[in-house]
Amino acid sequence: MPILSFLAHLFITAALLLVVTRLVPGVKVDGWKPALIGALVMGVTNAIVKPVMVVLTLPLTIITLGLFLLVINALMLWLVGVLVRGIKVTGFGAALLGSVVLALLNLVVEAMIGGGWSQL
Repeated sequence: MPILSFLAHLFITAALLLVVTRLVPGVKVDGWKPALIGALVMGVTNAIVKPVMVVLTLPLTIITLGLFLLVINALMLWLVGVLVRGIKVTGFGAALLGSVVLALLNLVVEAMIGGGWSQL
């Protein structure tokens, strides 16, 4: 079942990226193919790059009471826009708003699923 959970998470994240495109000016995804690739790249960057950034910026995160994590999330979305052809993030403001909207949409999906991704 882990592969089904992974695929479901990948497709749902891709769909949420397409929703973010509609809600946030400055974030553009050209279709399902870039959205799926972007979801995969986002998963990899969140698994590898984000933890390193969190550790390196820990003092700043503590000083800002965790708000700097919003900046790190925005940088992760911006990085996906740089790495994936067909995804464009026009600036830091768009990346920040896009990452917040994406996080909120993920919360809504997780609330609807109930038990989390492992239950799929």
